[in-house]
Amino acid sequence: MKTTDVRIWSVRPKRRQGKDTYEVRWIVAGREISRSRRTKGLAEKLHAQLLMAQEKGEQFDTVTGFPASMEEKPPAPPLLTWYAFAMKYLRMKWPHAAPNYRDDINEALTGITKALAPNQADRPTDDAMQRALRDWAFVLPGPDEREIPPEARAVIDWLAENSPPLADLANPAVMREVLEALKLKLNGESAASETFKRKRKVLVNVCNYAVELGEFAQNPVDSVTVQKPPRIVAVDPRVVANPQQVSNLLGAVSYVGGYNRARGRRLVGMFAGMYYAGLRPAEAVGVTIQDCHLPKDGWGLVTLHRTRPTAGKKWTRTGEVHDDRGLKNRDPDEVRPVPLPPILVAMWRESIDTFGTADDGRLFFNERGGLVGSSTYSRVWSEAREFALPPALVTTPLAGCPYDLRHSALSTWLNAGVDPTEVAERAGNSVEVLLTRYAKCLHGRHTVANQRIEKLLLEYA
Repeated sequence: MKTTDVRIWSVRPKRRQGKDTYEVRWIVAGREISRSRRTKGLAEKLHAQLLMAQEKGEQFDTVTGFPASMEEKPPAPPLLTWYAFAMKYLRMKWPHAAPNYRDDINEALTGITKALAPNQADRPTDDAMQRALRDWAFVLPGPDEREIPPEARAVIDWLAENSPPLADLANPAVMREVLEALKLKLNGESAASETFKRKRKVLVNVCNYAVELGEFAQNPVDSVTVQKPPRIVAVDPRVVANPQQVSNLLGAVSYVGGYNRARGRRLVGMFAGMYYAGLRPAEAVGVTIQDCHLPKDGWGLVTLHRTRPTAGKKWTRTGEVHDDRGLKNRDPDEVRPVPLPPILVAMWRESIDTFGTADDGRLFFNERGGLVGSSTYSRVWSEAREFALPPALVTTPLAGCPYDLRHSALSTWLNAGVDPTEVAERAGNSVEVLLTRYAKCLHGRHTVANQRIEKLLLEYA
């Protein structure tokens, strides 16, 4: 309540805890109020302010005892910074996110934080910020809950102290700078469309969370339109191997490891699955005997429903390197039946007869029965290329990595005249992606085409 029923008394000295102080007393609606000051001058200043407010006819608050012009206002709360809010979002999202999506969140928050870091003299290098944010800041438990290297701590402390307010993202110019930065890789080259799409999705979700908490009236990402990288990037036709080259490569895999040839032989069937069935590496790693029909003669079938992508220990809930999830871009309970040609059925049966299966039924596993890591099968493949390809092709992109076996498979099926809808169904792609990415000529196919053209021209010569 407010009132003008105020009486103000003179300043009086007062002894308090052995020290002289000066007390200002006044009554507001019958309630006595007092304030002490260390010096007489300060007390007289307060006394004069009260008298001036009373003379102006100001009403005094019956609870605080002060007029509106003198009410003690609490200090304004500090502005919420982008970095502080990013950590808040991370703690909210992390427990429920899949391992690979945790990696996406980490990558996007890192890129956004670097883009927002002020360009001043003591700014850490981009590489230093990248390491500190990716390895220590945007991973739970956070940097305040565990010990981190001193160099990372210095970078994180600088970013926390110099991070701009979250509200700056409402400025379209700032948001545009962030989105443009997300379109680039660490080396400054343009990122793939899917990479930009993943990072932008995280930014949208972060800002949606800010809207939920009342930090923004609407999502500021919607206020800016940037040109996106091409949505679907075609596969480099130079990586596509023909059937004879793949056969040579698979044969060479069995020789990798020297005296310990089992290191390569264990993986022949897995690589063969990527080519003859068009499996993704994460699908081939997780194939189990329970999901296979492998007859002695004719075509077989594998019913895919599980992938084991390499995610990294810091992303998974179990602390294991591999995630355990459903098929890519599919409902978790969805399955994909893939026919297996007789040559692949025979190779898988031979692998089972030679090495057996893992405890959970996996066809392909390391010497300890564990999951085959991406670094392991990539090294084996690299060595096999040296054995199988002539020197002129070793230095080319031809079948440069295991995933190129899938590229070669889908291109082979299309070149064989298989209906694109059927190829897309087996591969787990849309027809649009298939025709845009995989409709590539096999290595050496142009020679066949040249011969046919030359033959036709000779008929009219």
